[in-house]
Amino acid sequence: MAGLHFELVSPAKLVFSGDVDSVQLPGSEGEMTILPQHAPLITTLRPGFVVVAGSQGPQKIFVRGGFAEVNPKGLTVLAERAIPVAELDAAAFAAQVKDAETVLANARDDETRRVAQQNLDHVKALQSAV
Repeated sequence: MAGLHFELVSPAKLVFSGDVDSVQLPGSEGEMTILPQHAPLITTLRPGFVVVAGSQGPQKIFVRGGFAEVNPKGLTVLAERAIPVAELDAAAFAAQVKDAETVLANARDDETRRVAQQNLDHVKALQSAV
């Protein structure tokens, strides 16, 4: 029986809510697995995959970044962006890579270039996951 309540929320919607066995997170300091009765913590997330293990088998969800909080009620992830792997589309990512490369090529200052490069790297990571 699953013993960890998990919710993953993005600005657009509630992506996942339910009881699970464990959740693997891409923490800023490295991968971590949250199990029932985990000690309370708050951490930031880097872009990567959240892997949810439960009665319906593993589910993978890409997160762009965000925060995770473990407390006595369970685990809550507030993601900057969250996309279930089943919803990733290779053709859409090819177009996004092209757009991101154009933005990077047209960047006029260091900060704009840094943000554009970060976005390009993010889109390429998503594209490689498809």
